[in-house]
Amino acid sequence: MQRSGAQARKASLAESVLAAISELMPPEAAADAEQENFMDVGSHLYHAPLATMELQRAQNSTTNVMLVMEYLAANVDLAKDLITRCSSVARELKNDDLLSITEDLDNVIKNIGHELSRIPATAFGSNRFAEAAADAHLHIAGNRQRYCDQHSFDGYADADMLIIATNNRPRRRTLHNSDMPRLVDFLQGIYHESHEIGAHSFNSLPEVAEYVEPLYDSFFCPLTNKVMVDPVTTESGVTYDRRAIEEYLEKFTVGSEPVICPVTKMAMQSKTLRSNVPLKSTIAEWIMRNEATRVRIARTALSMASTEAMVLEAIQELKLLANLRRKNREQMHKIGITKFLPRLLEHKDGLIRCDSLDLLCLLVEDETGKEIIANTRAIARTIKLLSSSSSQDERHAAISFLLELSKSELLLENIGSTAGSILILTTMKFNDSDDPIAAEKAWEVLKNLENCPKNIKYMAESGYLDPLQRHLVEGSEDVQMEMVSYLGELVQKQEMTINIAGSASEILIKMVHSGNTMIRKAAFDVLVQISSHGPNSKTLVDAGAVPVMVEELFIRKIDDEPMGSKTEAAAVLANIVESGLDPDTIVVNKEGHVITSKYSVYNFTHMLKCSMLDDLNLSIIRVLLALTALPKPLMTVVSVMKEQDSSQAVIEFMGSQTEALGIGAARLLIALSPQMGHTIAEKLCKAPGQPGRLVKSIGQPGRVTERHAVAATLLAKLPYQNMTLNLALLNGGAVPTLMAKIEEMQRGEMRASRHAKPYMEGLVGALVRMTTTLYDPEVLLAAMDHNFTAVLTDLLVRSAGSEEVQRLAAVGLENLSHQSVNLSQPPSEDRRPKKKNILRRLRDAHAGRVHDNNRKPPPTQARLCPVHSRVCSPATTFCLVEAGAVEGLLGVLESNENSRVVEATMGALCTLIDDHVDVERGVAVLVEHDAVRHVLRALRQHAREGDGAAVWRLCFWAVERFLAHGGERCVREVTADRALPSALVSAFHKGDAATKQVAESVLRSLHRMPDYSVSYVSVEL
Repeated sequence: MQRSGAQARKASLAESVLAAISELMPPEAAADAEQENFMDVGSHLYHAPLATMELQRAQNSTTNVMLVMEYLAANVDLAKDLITRCSSVARELKNDDLLSITEDLDNVIKNIGHELSRIPATAFGSNRFAEAAADAHLHIAGNRQRYCDQHSFDGYADADMLIIATNNRPRRRTLHNSDMPRLVDFLQGIYHESHEIGAHSFNSLPEVAEYVEPLYDSFFCPLTNKVMVDPVTTESGVTYDRRAIEEYLEKFTVGSEPVICPVTKMAMQSKTLRSNVPLKSTIAEWIMRNEATRVRIARTALSMASTEAMVLEAIQELKLLANLRRKNREQMHKIGITKFLPRLLEHKDGLIRCDSLDLLCLLVEDETGKEIIANTRAIARTIKLLSSSSSQDERHAAISFLLELSKSELLLENIGSTAGSILILTTMKFNDSDDPIAAEKAWEVLKNLENCPKNIKYMAESGYLDPLQRHLVEGSEDVQMEMVSYLGELVQKQEMTINIAGSASEILIKMVHSGNTMIRKAAFDVLVQISSHGPNSKTLVDAGAVPVMVEELFIRKIDDEPMGSKTEAAAVLANIVESGLDPDTIVVNKEGHVITSKYSVYNFTHMLKCSMLDDLNLSIIRVLLALTALPKPLMTVVSVMKEQDSSQAVIEFMGSQTEALGIGAARLLIALSPQMGHTIAEKLCKAPGQPGRLVKSIGQPGRVTERHAVAATLLAKLPYQNMTLNLALLNGGAVPTLMAKIEEMQRGEMRASRHAKPYMEGLVGALVRMTTTLYDPEVLLAAMDHNFTAVLTDLLVRSAGSEEVQRLAAVGLENLSHQSVNLSQPPSEDRRPKKKNILRRLRDAHAGRVHDNNRKPPPTQARLCPVHSRVCSPATTFCLVEAGAVEGLLGVLESNENSRVVEATMGALCTLIDDHVDVERGVAVLVEHDAVRHVLRALRQHAREGDGAAVWRLCFWAVERFLAHGGERCVREVTADRALPSALVSAFHKGDAATKQVAESVLRSLHRMPDYSVSYVSVEL
């Protein structure tokens, strides 16, 4: 009666489970279910129990079947939850969430099928339930994909799955005995309070597994009370674990007391042990089933976990099982654990992320695990952890996982192409002092990544060039070609500094000789780039690059080969010569010629006269310009260019549409102007329209460019007194252009450029050059018309922060002041109208055009200039006194310590006290402006040697004038200076001839030396 009641209870529970399963299927699927015995579902069946355990299993069949049915009911409820979630939020789920839920559903269905297969058919009394259950399982599995395809899950976040699974479940109908807990209750009870079932309580995941897959007493060794590993049977018929019983039997030596069975306490005649093969097989089978169950339970715990502790215990359980045997890892792959774990790498808890990485590291030891990971975002998330995690343990776990992945060729490109991966790994490698363990593993990962050629390119793009250079040198010919192609792409895409090794340089130079045009082009591109980095030049020279480039440039000629190779060869040579190496040591051929020899310079300059590409001409000009930086090569370049008359070609290049070529040509002419400036000036004037183009280039509106600056600088550097050039510029409208641009610069309208300063200096220099040829009426008239004196006086103060502008302005004022004596006019009553010279007539003819913004309307009676004793004005006579230039010059003398500026300033001031003017009045004017103090200060601040020698000479000359023509106050101020006597003595002893002569004159004035000019009367004794 009791047995029939149990059968009825099992049948009722089966009916409930089947009813729940039928709810999971569409009505038509349930209607068309095939009548098939579920015992034939081979994937869910276990082998029949061994005969030795059949009796025990039969006795416990009721309990076991009920446990299986309870576990089955829990899985059905979980499946209903998953489907309900899909139905309720289908339109909000994303694709990743949909895949996750369907994977969970698939695992639940497999669990249902597995538990159905464990119920003997005899447990139901009829096959009706078995057939319906198997049919339900097959239909659910078959229709899972179709169900998912019919729903959209966009908008459903990954993190929402666990929350919905635990907090938002629909209410279940109780389909089983109310005192039998569901699996959900098992797992949740573990983390809240011990969940009891009858006499059982569960506090960990393994205990749940043992409840589902119970142990039998016969599995335990009586001595150790642990599950036996190698069961053996003694003479007494009791089974022990081999190791335990052998240790026990060792206590009984030969001849001692009889061997006693530890269980029966009976004496045994023999120590013979027989292996219990059936029990050993049964235990092994149970272990496999138990571990498989533990894996499934842990997977379920991960899916429904509501606390970090639950997730951590599930991961720890899986780590333990993964370490035990490969079979467990394979099961984890199949039921979706490997694919699920990468999502935990974004969990907020660091311990969960770290443990997930450790588990993943175990699961990807086989290729199946790596293939699964390849279809997830695990690599990107791991790279993110490497860059952002502050935990050393987490970084170590991440780099270990990445190292394991890098052992698979399938994932090499995936790792290398992940944004930031190479950069982070190389940073870890080079920062070995911070974390040696991580640095070593990062280095191993990088070594593995080199097995994919694309990763070598990625490494080079991240600044790690060692692998590329190593494969360039050590690789096969095909690999070398691929590496040089990568280098070529690299230098074209981005500007970066590449330090090349000598062996790699030799390979690149060798490739230049190959017949493959594409490889030659790539090798040339790389050589051009690496030669632009100074330290590489020595390496290239040692590797023999220069003779190869020279041969390519001057000798090699292939009709169907583009000129690009010559252009690139010239660029490499230009980079090497500009690197700072001693050009006298750069050998260009087997004959021993160096790059500074006349042979080399002749070939370079000859190519300038040929019709070549602009880039090629630019590189040749760069070579010649670099050679002019040293005195000896400069003279060679000047000599060859004069012989070949090459300066005309360089002048023509200034008008090139290629801006770099125009700038380079102008710079070369500037460098050559001290030695062949007049030649260049004459060629410049002979070139049709060239001076006008220079003026036009200078006057272009807009921001100051380098081309503006070099054009102005060239005009300022060519010889000032070349009348041909000055007239050509004058006729080309240079003076108004220069004046306008200087005014714009002073107003700050064109300073927003690093070329503004040299541009301003060039403008002032070009203007000052006109003051050296004032003897020409046209130049003189232009100076008057544009009031040069006022402009240059203003530049003393508003110099745009340039000392060179102040120096040039002082030089220009000195040149103008020398003309004041000739241009100044006597008072009106002393004039003689009939004797007008040409200058008078020119001035009268253009009197209406004179511009003097600072000049006030002339008074009724003209005022005489105190220095020139005649009528002066800033515009027409260039008088420094009338222009107020004295104050400006003394201000420069006070504030500037540059020797060249002080020399030019003193030169301008000395024009007011030279022999062509009234010296006494000139001295009086300077004394009135406190010039004595400024002159003595300049004398103290500048050394006797170098540029200071000219300053001393001018200062001594001015002091001599002050002493000779100044009043008592002036003399007293001079003689009171304590530094003056020692300076005079030093100049007299060690100065040059001119300085010594002036110092001697001052010493006589101070009565420090005898005056031999005094006449003595001879007295006859």
